[in-house]
Amino acid sequence: MPLSQGCVQVYTGNGKGKTTAALGLCLRAVGRGLKVCFFQFIKGGGPYGEQLIAERLAPLFTIIQTGRPGWVNTSDIAADRAAAQDALQQAREVISGGDYDLVVLDELNGAVGFGLVDLEQVLELIALRPPRMELVITGRNAPEQVLAAADLVTEMREIKHYYKAGIPARIGIEL
Repeated sequence: MPLSQGCVQVYTGNGKGKTTAALGLCLRAVGRGLKVCFFQFIKGGGPYGEQLIAERLAPLFTIIQTGRPGWVNTSDIAADRAAAQDALQQAREVISGGDYDLVVLDELNGAVGFGLVDLEQVLELIALRPPRMELVITGRNAPEQVLAAADLVTEMREIKHYYKAGIPARIGIEL
């Protein structure tokens, strides 16, 4: 059963949990038979745990990884910007196509911060959203205009993180 009302959600802040919260929402949606598309901006390589579970939950759960392996090359963003622009075109098609009930644009705020995506392009995606589609945008430093366009904004705030104690990313927890 499609959503009767879609909203725009933004998960931002410097704390851990933005992507995890979005993935939890995806699992809940798939559990109810909704169709989900999850774009990973700035994230390449893997496989990550979420990619492995999406394969098992297909065709209701699709993950589209759009970043290069590694991290953004801040000294020369041309390749990263090209990848992000390709991803934006795919996201436009998915959002305007209306075949999905929930679309997540993971790390899109970060892509704006790195100059890979323009703020106006994000606002255009929000405006394209059909009324019955839920749209989630994640990433640190969400621009004020994105916050204003959202129906729900959650800020994850770091209080303590085990990375600072030397505990690296772990398979099944962060990967």
